[in-house]
Amino acid sequence: MKTVLILITIFLSLILAGCTGQNGTPTANSKAADRKIKIGFSMDTLKEERWQKDRDLFVKRAEELGAEVIVQSADGNDETQINQAQALLLQGIDVLVVIPHNADVAGAIVDAAKKENVPVVSYDRLIRNSAPDLYISFDNEKVGEMQAKYLLDRAPKGNYILIGGAPTDNNAKMFRAGQMKALQPAIDRGDIKIVADQWAKDWLAEEALKHTENALTQNANDVVAVVASNDSTAGGVVQALLQKGLAGKVFVSGQDADLSALQRVVAGTQSMTVYKPVSQLATRAAEAAVALAKGEKPPTDKTVNNGRVDVPFIYLEPIAVDKDNVDATVIKDGYQQREAVYKKP
Repeated sequence: MKTVLILITIFLSLILAGCTGQNGTPTANSKAADRKIKIGFSMDTLKEERWQKDRDLFVKRAEELGAEVIVQSADGNDETQINQAQALLLQGIDVLVVIPHNADVAGAIVDAAKKENVPVVSYDRLIRNSAPDLYISFDNEKVGEMQAKYLLDRAPKGNYILIGGAPTDNNAKMFRAGQMKALQPAIDRGDIKIVADQWAKDWLAEEALKHTENALTQNANDVVAVVASNDSTAGGVVQALLQKGLAGKVFVSGQDADLSALQRVVAGTQSMTVYKPVSQLATRAAEAAVALAKGEKPPTDKTVNNGRVDVPFIYLEPIAVDKDNVDATVIKDGYQQREAVYKKP
């Protein structure tokens, strides 16, 4: 009987040792097993339709996996986002998912999380000069290249306007790099000329409207294409073109497959948008966040350097969408409803 008791004691000791670290403290795995996983989701903004979809899809998948999600939106304010992230850390979250407003400023959020041993997922936008545990997004240079190539194929000569996104957003710079990769050979040949190159603060449509109006005035409306980096800026561009009677005559790019943009695409005032299947992004990000909270390493495709470290990267493919394939892409996926897309204004 004494031998049996000794064996039981040893067995229980081995089990307890597997649930604690070398210093006897609970590991991430054991903590996650003891209670519901708590995910902090720090978002730059919820003002745009696209980010509302990200939030809903992310929360849905996380809850399916048994996790709780606390969502905070900073409304495009760096100080607010930092304060909200600190508040999330104080609530005892197991993992922090961040869509940064400012790629560099958000590095402080990562540093704060690391001090609390909380892993960080950089969602869609790469946080720079810090050490996030994971980056999940699309090939953003490829997005910009797709935008510019689409317009260049249809307007191989003439004056171009470039409308970038928020200069604080690292993605905006990656889009521009891809755009110039496609456009530079035509510029070097003298086939096209960039007559305006502007950035839209916080991706605002009114910023894009103002920049486009100025460029059209300065060039006597002699413009063949506007490379707008997302659908919000494209909306401002199209508004400026409408005022000049040029909507549908000047090629305009976009990105995000927003409902209003798709309505413009089928109406012919916006030439294309880039669809980034948000359902894939949000779902895989939620799955990765839960895995990190459990102390596991989610599978990744490659790494990307953020100025300090090589960050593990889950890579997803973007899709160019125009009026010819809108039904076979965003509508087929259920991202937008056909009745809404083809609804006349």
